[in-house]
Amino acid sequence: MKINPSPSYSIDLTVESKLDRPALEKIITGAEGVPALSEGIANLFRFVVNTRDSAHQQEIIQALETAEGTRVISADEVTFRSHIGGKIAVTSKLDLAAKGALAIAYTPGVGRVCMSIHENVARADALTVKKNMVAVVSDGTAVLGLGDIGPEAGMPVMEGKAMLFKEFGGVDAFPICLATKDTEEIIRTVKLLAPTFGGINLEDISAPRCFEIEERLKAELDIPVFHDDQHGTAVVSLAALYNALKITGKKMGNLKVIVNGIGAAGMACSKILLAAGVKNLIGFDRTGAIYRGRTDKMNPSKEWFAENTNPENEKGSLNDAMKGADLFLGVSAPGCITAEDLKKMAKDPVVFAMANPVPEIMPEIARPYVRIMATGRSDYPNQINNVLCFPGIFKGALRCRASAISEGMKLAAARAIASLVSDDQLSEEFIIPSVFDRRVADVVADEVERVARAEGLAREVIDCKTFYKLR
Repeated sequence: MKINPSPSYSIDLTVESKLDRPALEKIITGAEGVPALSEGIANLFRFVVNTRDSAHQQEIIQALETAEGTRVISADEVTFRSHIGGKIAVTSKLDLAAKGALAIAYTPGVGRVCMSIHENVARADALTVKKNMVAVVSDGTAVLGLGDIGPEAGMPVMEGKAMLFKEFGGVDAFPICLATKDTEEIIRTVKLLAPTFGGINLEDISAPRCFEIEERLKAELDIPVFHDDQHGTAVVSLAALYNALKITGKKMGNLKVIVNGIGAAGMACSKILLAAGVKNLIGFDRTGAIYRGRTDKMNPSKEWFAENTNPENEKGSLNDAMKGADLFLGVSAPGCITAEDLKKMAKDPVVFAMANPVPEIMPEIARPYVRIMATGRSDYPNQINNVLCFPGIFKGALRCRASAISEGMKLAAARAIASLVSDDQLSEEFIIPSVFDRRVADVVADEVERVARAEGLAREVIDCKTFYKLR
């Protein structure tokens, strides 16, 4: 099945032609391109066209080139053009050209601020970027679905993450890609960098190393540490499930849940579902079901999983386990389940197929057999997207100077996200708010801060006015 054209493969075309714009648009759509922008005067036209892949881009260009009296003057690959020089920049909050500004921002005025922090290091939370700054840390070993591509190649993703922090949560973030895969070196490096940041967002670090790195940093640092690949996916998935259960009328404790892919995201999704009340959860990896007594391809995290899931100790195949399942949650690979598998599921089945860019089963195939379908893609309903979670979680945690992000804070974030879909909006194709719903980060932040305070994880917030209000 062909993937739908996407802005991720858009091309910006300048075309000279004797044909008019509708005729050129017809050529583009005939070649299965989707014009996202179309404009022109006289015989000069500009089109931005969404395509499927690089080969499809060339097909569009060729289709135009072969039209009578038509010439493609230029064709830009929009995604690559947008990444030239990176996607983020550091800007100054002060106008250094103003009279006296340099003496205030730098020497000699800055020395007084430094000594104030020296007297009480907690003041850095008010007087430096630490107040609202998160490090996005990766070693480039598990980047998107691309795998171990290295720290330099992972940078565009980390830059993008920093953009999302700022755009959706008002949180400043900076990408840090490390040239090491050694667990101890990563932990030591992040600890050395920690004085600069109010929180640490771990990103795209391969399992099972990511589990130890996060747990150690959580234990050894007094600022929030959050591995988004694990917990972001888990929080948003749980939010979607809360609303799916409202539609199906099922109870969390009565569900049979199949989780396919027990890496970072699958492990965290499973843990949060158990914390939310799921009792019958069976996990699968490439070797098959994870059960007590399995010895093949196990590690400490999967040993924990075997001891805390699969109450009936099922050992069959994924396809066998689908019989009677209420929820299939996939964070694995395309095409691992079929329509026949969906037919075996319980009444009103729910499928969260989150492999990207191609899910475990395409919605077009699944739709006749499921009550609710969600994916990680933006071009289908019910996108389970981490951006609904991490900006608000860090916004709330930074605001109250939380020392950690707890399970309670994550559960509260999931409930907050779910609450933004009102009863009159709720439907099979709308169980999760849009990533562009500007309410999300604030509602999540409020709930995260509330729970942090209730659990004793919040610290006294420094009144910034005490530093500059003389009377």
